[in-house]
Amino acid sequence: MPNDPNCIFCKIVAGRIPCAKVHETESAVAFLDIAPIAPGHTLLVPKDHHATLAEIPGDVLAKALADLPRLARAVLQATGATGLNVVQNNGREAGQLVAHIHFHLIPRAAGDSIHVHWPHGKYEGTAMDDLCSRIAAAL
Repeated sequence: MPNDPNCIFCKIVAGRIPCAKVHETESAVAFLDIAPIAPGHTLLVPKDHHATLAEIPGDVLAKALADLPRLARAVLQATGATGLNVVQNNGREAGQLVAHIHFHLIPRAAGDSIHVHWPHGKYEGTAMDDLCSRIAAAL
């Protein structure tokens, strides 16, 4: 299993740093975030060290995420939340603070103080078709 001896999440996975672990499988570990956005904010961390979504092999990611629906149900039930954000940031520019792929499960409730700003843009002229072609070609 690839790991980085300087990575805080690799240290948690290896048991060298304690955490409030809620679930563990052969491929992933889930624990409460030490700086939660909301009570019950949980991190799901693949055990293999890969910095971003673009770097992790699909089969490794699939195994790590196999229990994501079950974990989501548990967080909702335990917190009484009626909604849940699942957030995955890639790169510092996207808000990733730890360079080890991970998923945030953030319980939500009506009227909570969490606000997600999602500005909507639009494509001009052929920009959408051009970008669509470039992405498809890159696949």
